[in-house]
Amino acid sequence: MSRTILVTGGGTGIGRACAHHFAAQGEQVIVTGRRPGPLAEAAAHDGVRALECDHTDPAALTRLLAALPERIDVLVNNAGGNTDFDADGEQDLAAYARDFRANLDANLVGAALTTRALDGRLAAGGAVVHIGSIAADRGAGSYGAAKAGLAAWNTDLAAALGPRDVTANVVSPGYVAGTEFFRDRLSADRRTGLVAATALGRAGVPADVAGAVAFLASPAARHITGQVLNVNGGAHHTR
Repeated sequence: MSRTILVTGGGTGIGRACAHHFAAQGEQVIVTGRRPGPLAEAAAHDGVRALECDHTDPAALTRLLAALPERIDVLVNNAGGNTDFDADGEQDLAAYARDFRANLDANLVGAALTTRALDGRLAAGGAVVHIGSIAADRGAGSYGAAKAGLAAWNTDLAAALGPRDVTANVVSPGYVAGTEFFRDRLSADRRTGLVAATALGRAGVPADVAGAVAFLASPAARHITGQVLNVNGGAHHTR
């Protein structure tokens, strides 16, 4: 029997790769996002349906619930990104507070709100997988703080969902090429440095992350919860 997978921010990059990976396995996949164009492109793949939603907005999430099935087997909290790239450059204290909160909303609060909204629909034997970032360990201002907060919050989430046989984990990518993350502002020198920092000598690609997400959502990972799985080519080491 196929499962129902919800991938937030599934219109592009890592989210789209996750959606298409699951759909290729015969799962029923729903992708969400704020931009109709990328969502339509993602949903052109067989087995993928698209719904618009801003996951930082409780009212939008409430509307989304009306369009979702009563059972969700896997939730992939992928929506987010470094909102500093979209800031207007203002430097006063009010702007700093606004921009800091924007990253918290996009990368932490949105995931928490979405998981809370779907709490009653998460099926036993299911999984919640958040997309974190190497920035949680390496630092990147409010973006890194938000991703670090996501990993910390997931610890409590795993404890809460465990008795219901639902796992909760974080996949933490390093530099992944072929996404919109850097808004086409990544210099050649910076890219070279990011690749050189890996042990494998290459940038990640969205499929690398999608494979890790699929593993954590699979029967093979039923005894893995409350963890952070680093997918960065060896750019950040753990033991």
